[in-house]
Amino acid sequence: MTIAKAVEDMIRQSPFLAEALSENLINISSLARKIKPDIEALTKKSVQESAIIMAISRMPPGESVRISRSIKAFMSELGDIIVRSGLSDHTFENSPTLSTSRRQLMEEILSEKEIFYTFSQGVYETTLIASRSLDDLIDRIFSNEKRISRKTDLSSITLRLPQNNTEVSGVYYFILRSLAWAGINVCEIISTSNEISIVVSNNDVDQAFSILMKMKR
Repeated sequence: MTIAKAVEDMIRQSPFLAEALSENLINISSLARKIKPDIEALTKKSVQESAIIMAISRMPPGESVRISRSIKAFMSELGDIIVRSGLSDHTFENSPTLSTSRRQLMEEILSEKEIFYTFSQGVYETTLIASRSLDDLIDRIFSNEKRISRKTDLSSITLRLPQNNTEVSGVYYFILRSLAWAGINVCEIISTSNEISIVVSNNDVDQAFSILMKMKR
């Protein structure tokens, strides 16, 4: 195996590494020193660091670069970004009666226009995210259900996605990576075909909104 091929194979195995290289976030000399033993093992010969540095520098743009460019173009087409504050997160264990409780809640809030609520049912549990004004009602209706967790002081940021969002690889990764790099903890993610809502702490919502707006621009 040639040095160039060995270097390319090693870097392609780590999408994060390839992406960081494409963004000029990595010192190539330090990377060459780190991967030198692995390159020598692959090529079965002694290799100079300068040769590894040259191989890294000459690598053609990879798939991560192509994906990154398409996502950046995609993000510029984002629709409205809507923020809702004052939310609570309730998670219950799935049970034969849970659907009845859920139906009762929806019937009682049918005439409410300004509230926010969404259900997400998994294999073993169901999460309800709703306006905090509904907390007492939820406590009453779901009193016989087994509560797994409860979080308060949350906000959601809803992004309207272009209709071709399912045809672009890495959209959710691109969004969540930017939030993770800023140290923002994502409590929940709610998605439909053309929308994604990210639920974060009230303390993080301003920074998260700012990051998402910069991505859109």
